[in-house]
Formats: sequence, C-alpha cells, structure tokens
Amino acid sequence: MRRAWLVLTLACAGCGRYADFTLPRLAGGDPDLTFTFEQRAEPVLPRGEARDVLKPSVVGGRDMFYSEFDGHTWRTAHALSDGHEHWRKLGTVLSPDPRTWEGSYIAANGSAGRYANQVLYWYVAGPKERPSIGFARDWRKEARPVLEPGPYMSWDEMGVADPNVIRIAPYFYLYYLGQDRAHRQRLGVARSQDGIHFQKLRSNPILELGDAGAFDENGLGEPAVWIARDSYWMLYTGRDAAENRRLGLARSGDGVHWRKLPAVFGGTASWDSKVICDPAVYGGAVYFGGGDIARPDENLNGQIGAGILRPDNATLGK
Repeated sequence: MRRAWLVLTLACAGCGRYADFTLPRLAGGDPDLTFTFEQRAEPVLPRGEARDVLKPSVVGGRDMFYSEFDGHTWRTAHALSDGHEHWRKLGTVLSPDPRTWEGSYIAANGSAGRYANQVLYWYVAGPKERPSIGFARDWRKEARPVLEPGPYMSWDEMGVADPNVIRIAPYFYLYYLGQDRAHRQRLGVARSQDGIHFQKLRSNPILELGDAGAFDENGLGEPAVWIARDSYWMLYTGRDAAENRRLGLARSGDGVHWRKLPAVFGGTASWDSKVICDPAVYGGAVYFGGGDIARPDENLNGQIGAGILRPDNATLGK
C-alpha cells in the first residue's frame, strides 16, 4: 500500500509538467503541393580549423548562431552576414560551464530568436549520455535546465536535445528530440508562456521512426518547424541504417498531428555527400549542416550550407 501511495504521489507531482494541447489550427492549404530542394554548391560557412560547424540558427537575416566542435567541446558561435550569403565568423558566445549542471561537453545545438529586443536561446547541455535543454537570455544563462529527460521508461527518459522554438502568442512551442532506453530517437513538442517553464505534450512523441529500409529507420532529430500556405511544415533529420543522414518533410494542420511526405533531400555535393542535417528555415532559405563522413553525432567534417525549398515553383515560407 505504501508503494502504491508513493507511485501516485510521484505521478501527481509531475502533472504540471504535462498537458494536452495543439497549436492553433490552420486551414490546410493545397494538399497536393510537391517540392524540390536546390542546394548551393559550396558551404556558406566553412569549418576552418574546427572539426565541425553545424546546427545554424538565423536571426533577423544577418545573425547566425551555430555550433562549433573542437574535438572535445561543442560551443555556440556567432557569424554575421553581408546580405549576400557571405558570413563572417565573430567568435564564441556560449560555452559549457563544468562547475554547473552543464558539464564540459556541450552548450550548443540551439534555437535562437529575437523577442522584446532580446536574443533568446534554447540549447543542449549536460552529459553526452543524458542531455537536457538550457536557456539563455542575451547569453545570460538560467541556473537550471528548462526541459529535462522524462521519467522512468518514458519515450525521452535518456535525453532531450535539438530544440527548435517557434512563437505563437501566448506560447513558445519547443520541438525536440527525445531518446528512450532502447536508444530510439523520436520527436516531441512542449509549450511555455515564458520560455522557461515548459509543459510537455502528454501524447508525445509526435513523429515516429520510419519502417525498415527507410531513410529515417535509425533515428529522427533536429526538427525545424514553420508556417506557410495555411499549414505547419517540418523539416527533420533522418538517420538510416548506415548512419547516412538526409532531410525529411512533414506537414500538419495543428502542429501536433504530422503526416510525413514522400520528399527526402540528400546532399548533392562532395562536402555533404554523407550527411545533411540540422535544418533551419528563414525567409524562404534553408540553412543546414553537412558532412562527408557518416556518423550519428560528430567528426563529420561538418560545414554549413544553404539552399531553397520550392513547392510548385514558388519559395516556401514567403
């Protein structure tokens, strides 16, 4: 009896962290849109002396915050555009603090946005084996994670990562990767009114692994969600059995119930021949990470590229 009471108490203690919700419902638009992806031949942000530069997040068209790996540590760095896809690296803006919950491995792979004249940034930190999501406002960090792994035997018990945040007042909606104890990586969503205190969707995950032989049979990650043509759209990374990575596309009317589309986009140049990942959509452009080594995490010779995703010969997002 005591054990049953304890289990009930723990369950109720977590009730505030979960909720049933959808995003505002959209009309749906043309159900028969088809898509092509046109990639620039060369990276727009080469890796230089770094092992990898990946996970771009573009703010205001001129500022790119991206992840840089030196072989030991992932940091968030800043680059500035001249408006013609020439980006100048400005240096590191966020590093992990080994004296805190973050540890020494990562403070990167984040999602940036400008709200109320401040840059808000949700990022991955903590141990590599069980990461959480942190938050910084104008690069001043919250003392604790804002999204943590789920409870025992949950779909995201072993880690949460790859945040992508969109704002639809009065909420911030955070799409993310979750990993369970079987190492399955799937996608979920959470919401918050202040960007710090999040409720996870009770029915997560929202996007499942592909069937055997599919481009996303080995894992999903790095969602990028935006609104265009009366629908929610999501680009996401899929990992196949050989750890090649390509981008898939999904569509939704409410931001929670998603339908995968047939389109799958791979790298078309030698530098991203094995990996195309980390999509970010801004103003009709798609920024992404690419590499020529098939691995699930790092040391890909990662560089940042750009392209255009076109539905029916028009630019998606405009």
